[in-house]
Amino acid sequence: MKSVWVLQHTASENLGTIEYALRGHQIEFAYIETHRAKAVPPEMADKAGLVVMGGPMGVYEEAAFPFLRDEMRLIESALALGHPVLGVCLGSQLLAAVLGAEVTKGPRKELGWYEVVLTESGRSDSLFANVQPSFWPFHWHGDVFSLPKGSVSLASSQQTAHQAFRHGKNAYGLLFHLEVTKPQIAEMLNVFVDELREAGASSAEIAEQTPRHLTALQAIASDVFNRWAAML
Repeated sequence: MKSVWVLQHTASENLGTIEYALRGHQIEFAYIETHRAKAVPPEMADKAGLVVMGGPMGVYEEAAFPFLRDEMRLIESALALGHPVLGVCLGSQLLAAVLGAEVTKGPRKELGWYEVVLTESGRSDSLFANVQPSFWPFHWHGDVFSLPKGSVSLASSQQTAHQAFRHGKNAYGLLFHLEVTKPQIAEMLNVFVDELREAGASSAEIAEQTPRHLTALQAIASDVFNRWAAML
């Protein structure tokens, strides 16, 4: 049975609905819990793909979080082998950095529900071909990245030029959170309450908006993640 590595940086940001797609395709997964000091494997070994989840740290904070260097080497290993890669939030930033892009702090944090619009390339992309031209995913990021050389921009928001990109045929970076579940959102609102306060965002407003957007988002997520799992 095929299996993938999952790099996890905080307990609240797990696979979410990505797990359903993997299980549906009979693909096993193994978490590498770097937030619990688990070592990052030096290479992909027999794994068929790599998923890199979100987290509160920045790509440029390698001195404080040295495991980020190990993660980037593992991403490089997956890319060199041509294995599918899926980076979410911090994971997309790490993928972008490995590909030579600049990752920096954005002008302000994007926390909560915001619309994204697919580019022309996004509308014809193999993962997003069945997705409407615009939709409302969940966001939780303060950093942004330039488009890696040779990559294709797939989506943008009013604030952020590159919300999603593809490199090659099967390496994807999603800055937004397509994978979220209701419990995940509730936990993030609780765990990152100081970040919300600093950004001037309202947890009550985000929670109120969740029922309006989550059902539609999970339908999109199911289609997108099943298409990615089929690449493994």
